[in-house]
Amino acid sequence: MSFKHITSRDNPIFKQLKKFADNARERRSEGKTLLDGVHLIESYMATFGLPDVVIIPEGKSTVEATGLIQELVDVSTVMLPTLMFAELTPVVSATGILALVKIPQLPVPEAPEFVLMLEDIQDPGNLGSMLRTAVAAGVQVAYLSTSCTDAWSPKALRGGQGAQFVLPIVERADLIAELQNFNGNSYATTMSGESVYAQDLTQATAFVMGNEGAGLRKQTIAAATKSITIPMAAASVESLNAGAAAAVCLFERMRQTL
Repeated sequence: MSFKHITSRDNPIFKQLKKFADNARERRSEGKTLLDGVHLIESYMATFGLPDVVIIPEGKSTVEATGLIQELVDVSTVMLPTLMFAELTPVVSATGILALVKIPQLPVPEAPEFVLMLEDIQDPGNLGSMLRTAVAAGVQVAYLSTSCTDAWSPKALRGGQGAQFVLPIVERADLIAELQNFNGNSYATTMSGESVYAQDLTQATAFVMGNEGAGLRKQTIAAATKSITIPMAAASVESLNAGAAAAVCLFERMRQTL
């Protein structure tokens, strides 16, 4: 194990860690990302083993983080001043431990029967939450369009709470091509169309969810088997949050297949 106490923002190791925290291109290029908090790190370790590097603050960590730090004594460790550590974490109240890990590459099923396709989702917390919901509902693979926010950003990882470690994710996907190749029924969620509750979702199913504000593109809607909507009691509410809409659709499919 190596131990480095870094106190300067000009240190090349800190600069590299900052890039992993802030820059999707850097994460893709190096195939690495930062995990924040005990739960995420333990979830990663359960399947993929030890992290490459552990990052801790000079100040006190939580009891849980301290226990994990003691378990990782053989892993290279970087200690940072509290303010520098805070620049790397996506939350205000950090637990006091970060880990640099390799981004997992999970195999994509050849003929998945339950698929989530996300077009241009911009909020990383929304994306993480949708991936977490997808895992809970039994989705087998998620396809993210080119303009989707990065699934491996610290904020998306916090929202996913480990979903990215068990759900195969295809980023920068051509959703229209994926829809054309999908061997089942695909449903574009829109402001109009048939009710999701009126669909037979017991066969191979793909749901396509659009951008938080603009929704789905016309070309994507046209490529899907059918447009659907979620009925709402209040006419004054224009639409549901993208994450809530995904949860309704995904769990309706789960309900029908139980």
